[in-house]
Amino acid sequence: MNCIAAAFGAIAALTALPASADDTVETSYTGAPPLRVVQKPAKAKVPAAAPQRPSAAMPNLTAGVIRIKNLAAWQGVRGNQLVGYGLVVGLEGTGDGQSSQFTIQATVNMLRRFRINVSADQVKFKNIAAVMVTADLPAFAHANSQIDVTVSSMGDSKSLQGGTLIQTPLLAANGEVYAVAQGALSIGGFNFGQGGSSVQKNHVAVGRIPKGAYVEQEVPTTLTDGATTSLTLRLPDFTTASRMADAIRKDLPETGARAIDAGTVTLLVPPDQAGNLVAFLSRIENVSVTPDNPARIVVNERTGTIVMSGDVHLAPGVIAHGNINIRVENTPIVVPSPSGVRNAPPPLVVQQKDTKVEEKGGQLAVVPATTTLDQLVRALNALGVTPRDLISILQGMHAKGMIYAEIEIQ
Repeated sequence: MNCIAAAFGAIAALTALPASADDTVETSYTGAPPLRVVQKPAKAKVPAAAPQRPSAAMPNLTAGVIRIKNLAAWQGVRGNQLVGYGLVVGLEGTGDGQSSQFTIQATVNMLRRFRINVSADQVKFKNIAAVMVTADLPAFAHANSQIDVTVSSMGDSKSLQGGTLIQTPLLAANGEVYAVAQGALSIGGFNFGQGGSSVQKNHVAVGRIPKGAYVEQEVPTTLTDGATTSLTLRLPDFTTASRMADAIRKDLPETGARAIDAGTVTLLVPPDQAGNLVAFLSRIENVSVTPDNPARIVVNERTGTIVMSGDVHLAPGVIAHGNINIRVENTPIVVPSPSGVRNAPPPLVVQQKDTKVEEKGGQLAVVPATTTLDQLVRALNALGVTPRDLISILQGMHAKGMIYAEIEIQ
């Protein structure tokens, strides 16, 4: 205690002493080591830089401010799905069996294209598999560009490992061929087995061919009708659409941007920008907007996954949580033969069922009105629940009006 008092006394005395010309004061005290206090010269204040307006070359990176290109897409800019039927050859005995008649018929038709005539009953193989080939043709894909394809087994093939897809046309919904795929498959796993045991990693009935298809014809893309163009929000929201239109009008008043619904913002194309449309659209994409996301909780009951947005609010309430475990045990009991009875039956073994109910100590927790996701998580974790129990609690809280958010169950 004396040391603590001496220390506080030293600090008080130091604050009362005047500073000398060189801003250095030396003194000593009984029972305490000498102290040296040096006052550092004050640093010159640098005037703060004036805030700069965000531009296309330097987007605003403030937290919560997002560029329009990450919130919306231009109407008319979209991909197209392609699909085709083909054959994978070169498998090591893991192809389709004789029960896959469509594989046999496809193989016979392929051989006839090369002027090799065989009947379906003469074809026996284990190294060919029938597959469906899918791909996404992105917008602005030109002829001779390459796209990735996904190859999926259709029959009873055990693995597509080591196989090669032979030339397969890929068709769009209108029946026209837009790409042609061919190449060696990349599985990303393996499947080995021998003597009744096998080892498998990942899914081996589906593979990919990076850059495995050549685009044969282009899909026309229309960005504007000559006077107007439109943005489509990826997550429709009235508030976000209104803010987006306001931000565009603030940077480019001549566009007259306006939100026509929760998912569409239309704007005029100035006549002087019609010949430089790419630069004009790029400038709009780099306008910054603060989106307004609704409070939402996504629950996946199959995996026990819960995803909550950061603006979930809670009403005050009380939650009780407890677990009940029911255990049924079968205990064998031997019933002896009756004594003194002629031709008595042998002893009988019966199962005695014993049912036990165990209720773990329930917890009662008061949930205050919260305004942040962190407080919500802390309040629910205070109950010590598992993710699957948390799903039931969230559904019950939502039913009682304690959660101001939308719950989406997948």
